[in-house]
Amino acid sequence: MTKEINLNHICKIEGHAHLALKIEHNKVKKCELKAAEGARFFEALVLNKKIEDVQEIVSRICGICSSAHSVCCIQALEEALEIKPSEQQKAIRELLMIGERIRSHITHLYFMALPDYYNVESALQLGEKHQDKINNALALITLGNKIVECVGGREIHPFLSIKENLKQQEIKEFSELIKELKEKKDLIKKTINLFSSLKQENLERDADYLSLYSKDYVTISGKVKSASGLINDEDYKKHLHENIKEYATSKFVLKDGKPYVVGAIARLNNNKEFFDNETKQYLKKLKFPLNNPFDNNLAQAIELLYLTNRVIWLLENFNNFKKERTGEIKLREGHAVSAVEAPRGTLFHEYKISKQGVVEYCNIITPTCQNLNMMEIDIKHLVDNLLAKHESKDKIVLDIEKLIRAYDPCFSCSTHFLRVDWD
Repeated sequence: MTKEINLNHICKIEGHAHLALKIEHNKVKKCELKAAEGARFFEALVLNKKIEDVQEIVSRICGICSSAHSVCCIQALEEALEIKPSEQQKAIRELLMIGERIRSHITHLYFMALPDYYNVESALQLGEKHQDKINNALALITLGNKIVECVGGREIHPFLSIKENLKQQEIKEFSELIKELKEKKDLIKKTINLFSSLKQENLERDADYLSLYSKDYVTISGKVKSASGLINDEDYKKHLHENIKEYATSKFVLKDGKPYVVGAIARLNNNKEFFDNETKQYLKKLKFPLNNPFDNNLAQAIELLYLTNRVIWLLENFNNFKKERTGEIKLREGHAVSAVEAPRGTLFHEYKISKQGVVEYCNIITPTCQNLNMMEIDIKHLVDNLLAKHESKDKIVLDIEKLIRAYDPCFSCSTHFLRVDWD
């Protein structure tokens, strides 16, 4: 007996996607996860553009991850031009990334994922009983926005420049923000406790987890870590290979020919040793590596506590960081790769520039592209488990959506093609 399940619109994710399943003899025979939007040629948009214009363009790839794209771009261009950022610039970039991750995680956890666990379609339907949770979420999103704005000039699409040292020296007073961060830590601990208490479908499986590896918990630098060891970011093409599937406009990425996972769960598995003692208290009851994809929600909640402590430290020490960077803008031919940890996982930017300071080549690999292969495998595994339990179609559909949302995907960023033939 053959039947099909089609989810034509998967809601509460970034972008639009749908899923097609074909089931034969109570087993999944086909699983196709498709981004339901046209290709976005964002690598082509920066070709033949001057280096000073590139960051402003790539920050528009994603409103949620504009800081990640900006920082990744700037770092790659600096490396190509043999410029080393100052300590203060590095601190600013880390603050931008952390503020962005706080607001992104909280938005996902409370407004995308949580309604599933209370059997409602939207956070708006949680009602008065859970109003405190929504209030807490809004307070933490606001806090993340404040962090980005205080060092980036605005909440979205921060002001960064390859040619300017920003105005870091004008930023001196953080006492009010530090006070608020310390006060809001209790809300983050409540978030951890909440997502620790939620009942998850048991979907344990082995997986390869890829993330940056750094004592600063992988925000803007470090080697790339996975099951095969550590690699330099400039060697990513030796291991990561993008491909297109006939049914999708999104890219799919394999590492050494195999699926893998990026995101909070990968960062936690690879870097838990670098947590502060306060955050480590929440790891004692967990069994590592975390191999249930639903645990990505909990991983996001836990890393928020470490990141909040990190922000406090950065702000308290901000004016002690050196302001001078090494090297001046001298246009030359160059090539470089940068990798950073965006909220959804490791983000790669690669550029080749001409001696006139014009971009000749660009390649960007986003986190969701890297997760798509494993996402399809996990969906098939989940549905096979539910079919064996004779669960209803409604139950199967709900759990599929919960699984997809646990990955916190951004399908808008997954729909891009590198190659463009110009006639």
